Amino acid sequence: MESEKKINFKNFWYIACESKELGKNQVLARTILDEWIALFRGDDGAPVALQDRCIHRNSQLSKGWVKDGQLQCSYHGWTFDKVGKLTGIPSEGPNQKKVGSRCAKSYECIEQDGFIFIRLEKNENLDIPPHRMPHYGEKGWQTVRLFNVFKNSVINCAENYIDVPHTVFVHDKIFRDALDEKVTTKVQRKDGAVHIEYIGETDNLGWFSWFLNPKKEPITHIDHYYMPNITSVQYIFGKKEFWITSQCIPINDELTWVWTDLTYKFGPIGVLAKPIVAFQGQKVIEQDIVALDNQMEVIKKYGENFSNATADIIHVFIESIYNAIKEGKDPRELAEKNNEVTFWI
Repeated sequence: MESEKKINFKNFWYIACESKELGKNQVLARTILDEWIALFRGDDGAPVALQDRCIHRNSQLSKGWVKDGQLQCSYHGWTFDKVGKLTGIPSEGPNQKKVGSRCAKSYECIEQDGFIFIRLEKNENLDIPPHRMPHYGEKGWQTVRLFNVFKNSVINCAENYIDVPHTVFVHDKIFRDALDEKVTTKVQRKDGAVHIEYIGETDNLGWFSWFLNPKKEPITHIDHYYMPNITSVQYIFGKKEFWITSQCIPINDELTWVWTDLTYKFGPIGVLAKPIVAFQGQKVIEQDIVALDNQMEVIKKYGENFSNATADIIHVFIESIYNAIKEGKDPRELAEKNNEVTFWI
């Protein structure tokens, strides 16, 4: 019984796809934490997630088709409804008494903010809802949604998204310039999250500064990490606001899918700004993909042996949360910690 109370990564919600990807009669194959999943919409239009395995002869259900809101296997035609219950065996003909109460394994699904989320295992001790994407669909706000694949672990990807020191090297001149500016950072670990507030940051956002902050107004810059895989970066420039929120999905230990929402409030130019925001955001992410894919190649050869600098207290806090989950512990029970550090970018 004690093992049932332990926290694990399957207890969290993960994005399986965007809502628009899953049509009425479509079947999608997905992998999350090495679990194979078949996605479709039931007769009520709500998303359904079944283990991608027919209980008859182990064919992948994702290779089948949707028939009257039910999923039919392509091998022998066994059919399953929106809760995974077996509803038909074609070879039994009109006499379906042998169908019985058999079921395919099913997973919880929630549709929210234009995404379909899946939770592989429910744990009453960690019943946290899917993360809300900041200001999604709100009046006056625009969202550019990007999808990318990284050949690295989910934790290394999440750390990268709120790692400021690398930006002056990987994204030099594009998102930041190397100016050797002193930055003071307040870092807090609390309730399974890490919050980072940057004090005294200037308009050092590379060539994008002319667009985001042409009046060179004071910048409010706050980063957030939420267990086990979500980062949200917030910039405020006067009346303008810009959020970069990324949900990293662990396909396996060496492959991560990432959905990133670039959400902003720029006033009347908001809609017109979308192509610029999309181009800039994707360009920055593509540079990160190169860096992170290379990092994993080195890790596979030499192991994950990191040395830390002062600014890496952010990573240390994030890894303490991630490691607590690996050990079956609830990171919300870790002691609150607050640090103030200084580094140069």
